[in-house]
Amino acid sequence: MTSDELRSLLEALSRGETTVAEAAERLSTLPFTDIGDAKLDHHRAVRCGFAEVVFCEGKKPSQVRGIVRELIEHGDVVLGTRASAAHYQAAAQVANDARYFEDARLLVVDRRTDPPAVGHIVVASAGTADTPVAEEAAISAEVMGNRVTRLFDVGIAGLHRLLAHQDVLRDARVIVAVAGMEGALPSLVAGLVSCPVVAVPTSVGYGASFGGVSALLTMLNSCASGIGVVNIDNGFGAAALASRINQAAEPR
Repeated sequence: MTSDELRSLLEALSRGETTVAEAAERLSTLPFTDIGDAKLDHHRAVRCGFAEVVFCEGKKPSQVRGIVRELIEHGDVVLGTRASAAHYQAAAQVANDARYFEDARLLVVDRRTDPPAVGHIVVASAGTADTPVAEEAAISAEVMGNRVTRLFDVGIAGLHRLLAHQDVLRDARVIVAVAGMEGALPSLVAGLVSCPVVAVPTSVGYGASFGGVSALLTMLNSCASGIGVVNIDNGFGAAALASRINQAAEPR
C-alpha cells in the first residue's frame, strides 16, 4: 500500500464510503506478512516512498516466486535486483506480465496505468562495459517514478563526448555517474553542475583496479564537491538515493 492509497482509504472511511471492518481488513497485512522464507514489508512504501525491493541473488527461484506473488497481491509494482533468468521464469508463473532485463539483471512487474515520471535524473556512464550497472540504475530509477535520461559512453578518455551534453547535465536534479577503471567521471561531472552527483564505481578494469576498489577510492577521494558514493556495481543503490533527492524537490 502506498501513502496515496492509505490516504484514500482514510478519506473514504471518514466519508462513510467504507466501514471500519473493511478498512481494518485492508490494513491487516501492515506492517508485514510472514510467508516462511521471508517477512515482507508492506509498509515500506508509506515510510520510504517505494515498495520493498527484492534482492534475488542467493534466493531460490521458488522463493522469489512466493515473494513476487505476495507483493503483487498488495501493490502494483515489484522490482527484483540481481535476478537470473531462472528467477524471472519462476516469477512469470505468478505474474505473466513480468519483464526481465538481462544485462541489468532486473525483474520488473509494473501494473500502474500511468506510471509517474517526475523531475529529472541523468544516468551517465564512462564506457560501454559499464552499461549493465548504468542500466540497473536507470531502469530502477524509472520504476521508482522518475524521468531518466541516459548518457552512455561519455568517459574522460574522450572529454568532448560529455561536454556535448552540458545542457542535459545542467537540467538534471541529480546525476548518477557510473565508471570503472580509474573512476574519474564523477569528479568531472561534479565540476560542471550544481546538482548532487551519485558516484557508482564498477568492477570493470584490469588487475590493478582490484575489482572496482581503485575506482571506489578515486571517487571517495574526489576533490570535487557534492558527490556521494555508493558501493561497487550498486546501480540500484544509486537509483534509490537519486530518486529520493529528485523527488524531495518535487512540489507536494
